[in-house]
Amino acid sequence: MKVEVWSDIACPFCYIGKRKFETALQQFGQSEEVEVEFKSFELDPNAPKGSSMKTYEMLAKKYGMSLEQAKATSENVALQASAVGLEFHFDKTVLTNTRDAHRLIHFADAKDKSKEMKERLLKAYFTDGVDVGDHDVLVRLAEETGLDGEEAALMLSDGSYRAEVERDEAEARELNITGVPFFVFNRKYAVSGAQNPDHFLDVLNQVYEEEKGKPAFKMMNNQSKTEYCSGDNCGEEE
Repeated sequence: MKVEVWSDIACPFCYIGKRKFETALQQFGQSEEVEVEFKSFELDPNAPKGSSMKTYEMLAKKYGMSLEQAKATSENVALQASAVGLEFHFDKTVLTNTRDAHRLIHFADAKDKSKEMKERLLKAYFTDGVDVGDHDVLVRLAEETGLDGEEAALMLSDGSYRAEVERDEAEARELNITGVPFFVFNRKYAVSGAQNPDHFLDVLNQVYEEEKGKPAFKMMNNQSKTEYCSGDNCGEEE
């Protein structure tokens, strides 16, 4: 079984959803038969690198709320992250462009390190509060993941893997993916949002047991609410 996951580094529900899916995968009896591939999705392709604006200020400006309301909203998301063992520090996050981080994941994939690189980048953004758009930072994170720093630096400087990022995003458009995280199973079934582990487990079991020749692509029934990010907006949908 192949599971393709479209997500962005700067998407809080992508990190939460990733951890919930991993919890389900640990409980799935045939987990060794599941191949997980991370796909690029930029919530804001035009975002500047290393913005000086803080997350609370950005949220307040975007949604017309006070800084106190923006902080409360962020704290609610942080609580959801804590429930799955993650530590979010929105007061430290550096708003930035994530394209180079996505390129780095593709570079890592060529070295069989994409899962480790994806996890390290998400932690860097939401927990450590570092600028994942800065090349020096990305090289350091690559080295921490076991990749060659000089190779990573050369890749970042020469523009490698841009085509792979653009290909992923073109595929997302073909599949009408407008929000992330978005999980596609065997290019037949899809689940959107940071669903609970039991829902992911149900889907894994159903897909595994499905006979071949079923409809080419369909959405699996989601729960009543789901958390996801679309464009530069993140929230909960009924």
